[in-house]
Amino acid sequence: MYEYISGKVDRLSPTEVVVDVAGIGYQIKISLQTYAHLEGLPTAKLLIHFVVREDAHLLYGFFNDSERQLFRLLLSVNGVGANTAQMMLSSLSSEEIELAILSSDVGTLKAIKGIGAKTAQRIIVDLIDKVGQQNDDAFSLLIGHEQSSYKEAESALMNLGFQKKQVEKVLRDIVKDHPEIQVEELIKTALKRL
Repeated sequence: MYEYISGKVDRLSPTEVVVDVAGIGYQIKISLQTYAHLEGLPTAKLLIHFVVREDAHLLYGFFNDSERQLFRLLLSVNGVGANTAQMMLSSLSSEEIELAILSSDVGTLKAIKGIGAKTAQRIIVDLIDKVGQQNDDAFSLLIGHEQSSYKEAESALMNLGFQKKQVEKVLRDIVKDHPEIQVEELIKTALKRL
C-alpha cells in the first residue's frame, strides 16, 4: 500500500521515527541500522512495509531496499513476526544475518533476543536459498576469497549439465569447510559430491 514516506524528521529514537509529511506525522518503526543512517538528518525518505493487525496498523521503515527485502524474507518464516524481524535487524547488520543464514550458524541467530534454537534452524532452512539469490555480497563474505573463483566453478559445473541450485549448495558446503580452496580443487571436489 505504501512504497515510501518522505518528509521532515520530527522525532527520532533507536526504535522509531516520526516523519512529518505536509503536517501529518507518520510514526514509523525502525531498526538500529536505519536509526544509524537517520541520525542527524533533517529529512528522510524511508521505504515502507505496512503491517495490518487486528489491533493496529503499523509502518516499518527502512533506509535501503536490501534491509526491507531481508525484513520481508524474515517475515515469510513461520514463527517470525514483524517485531522479531525488527529485533533481528537491530541486533545484527543485514550482512551478518545473511552470513549466519548462509553458513548455517544457529548460534549467532540464537543469540538474538526472542530467537530460540528451533526458530533459528527454521530461518536457516527456509531462507538459505533465498538469501543467496538476494545478495551475492553476503556469500562472497562467506567464501572468504575472490567471488570470481566461486563463480568460475559454478559456471563450469553448470556447463557440465548440473542444476544451479544443486551446484550452489554443494559449492557452499565445500567452501564453508575449506575457505582457501583453489578453483580447480573446488570443481574436482564438487564433481565427487554431485
